[in-house]
Amino acid sequence: MPDPADPTPPVPPAPATGTSSGSTGLPSNVAAALACIPLIGGIIFYILEKRDAFVRFYAMQSIIFGGAWLIFSIIWNILFLVLAHIPVLGWFFALILWIIWAIWNVCAVVVWVIAMIKAFSGTRWEIPYIGPIARSQVDGTTAT
Repeated sequence: MPDPADPTPPVPPAPATGTSSGSTGLPSNVAAALACIPLIGGIIFYILEKRDAFVRFYAMQSIIFGGAWLIFSIIWNILFLVLAHIPVLGWFFALILWIIWAIWNVCAVVVWVIAMIKAFSGTRWEIPYIGPIARSQVDGTTAT
């Protein structure tokens, strides 16, 4: 019972914010959503988070996804530089490559946004082909 002579009111307990991520201090769903930022977010959270398998999974998936996005970008730039400079047909190759580039980037952004939403909602969602590889890296199991 509080002392009636004490003028300071009692401090109410802090509200529960959900499960806190092990090493980062952020809630698991927030840390996993931030880890979904391709390559950079994944690397940062994979290094910082040592205990939370949910965050580490999304971080590894982000590293693999961001790496694939980077490799595709490099290959596309090389192809564009080579094929766009071919006399007569260069404009056709440039147009085709630009269309492929646009489709790839739209699809990649859609997958990125879906992964962030799923991570923020607390659902473990695997990106096709990339998710099983990330799971095998984090959990130590074999990819199927």
